[in-house]
Amino acid sequence: MKLGLVRHHIYQEHDPGPFHCECPRRLEAADEALESWSGRESLLEIAPRPARQEELARVHQMSHIHRIAGTDGRSVGLDPDTSTSPQSYQAALMAAGGLLELCDAALDGAVQGGIALVRPPGHHATANRAMGFCLFNNVAVAAAHLVEQRGLERVLIVDWDVHHGNGTEDSFYESKRVLYFSTHQSPFYPGTGRVGSVGGGAGRGYTVNQPLPGGCGDSDYIRIFEDLLLPVARQYQPQFILVSAGFDAHAEDPLGGMRLSDLAYGALTRVLVEIAGDCCPGRVVLTLEGGYNPEAQARSILRCLEALAGDTAGDELRRQAAGAPRPQALERALEVQSQFWDL
Repeated sequence: MKLGLVRHHIYQEHDPGPFHCECPRRLEAADEALESWSGRESLLEIAPRPARQEELARVHQMSHIHRIAGTDGRSVGLDPDTSTSPQSYQAALMAAGGLLELCDAALDGAVQGGIALVRPPGHHATANRAMGFCLFNNVAVAAAHLVEQRGLERVLIVDWDVHHGNGTEDSFYESKRVLYFSTHQSPFYPGTGRVGSVGGGAGRGYTVNQPLPGGCGDSDYIRIFEDLLLPVARQYQPQFILVSAGFDAHAEDPLGGMRLSDLAYGALTRVLVEIAGDCCPGRVVLTLEGGYNPEAQARSILRCLEALAGDTAGDELRRQAAGAPRPQALERALEVQSQFWDL
């Protein structure tokens, strides 16, 4: 079975400015890499569509939806980091809707997971605010769709972007139907994602934050996925895995302070494939978040696709990480999460 791929020219029409790091070149480089990739015949392109208002309204207030709609055809500054160009609203609708189409295709068995190469990104957008380059929260809209429209009981969101996905966490903080797991640099923008933020109400224990100091590398991240995410996920038994796939923890990224390699993203994806094999085969869907070295991001995307397709190149990194010491921050997260999970 093929992997699903969402891409569309509209995503490159979102242009927040000539010097902005969240730029169309990010997708141009990805397209170039895909065209020369030996595995491109394994991909099935999924045509995106605009997200509908009622789909966005599952996670966003109507006032926010109307505010973003009001930027259609205009260049508007929404906050110091986040702005629109004339096609940004349409791109944002298609970003959320494209991810929905890919999720439905994976859930229905038409594809074996895949990736949505969309812009603008989404995980910082809250119910009522655009921020951190994000207009609509694509991954939160998708998770809400899987739960409320498709009837799933347990959706896992894994966010490996170097920044904490505050908007995604907020969307499901009091829900046990979505488990949010995040690795992120701390202290760093947006200042959220404390290890003690574990969810509230019925969702207590279903938010797993792993803040990390700058400078963490492949072994650190792999140990976190092996020693924290893997056991939690096996107990949670997700029916679908969504990934906020930011590539700004890469060693070559100009904004982040982490040291991940291309292959590390493949290794992390292999962990997710392993979880899915136990719980929800074929239901691992990545959506693009950050990543501001376009060439490093493009290489890393290919590693993720290769891992989804069954390539085991990342397994050697996993074996090496097994012999490395646990990062100190992981010990603290294990202590906190052991209140809720058998770790």
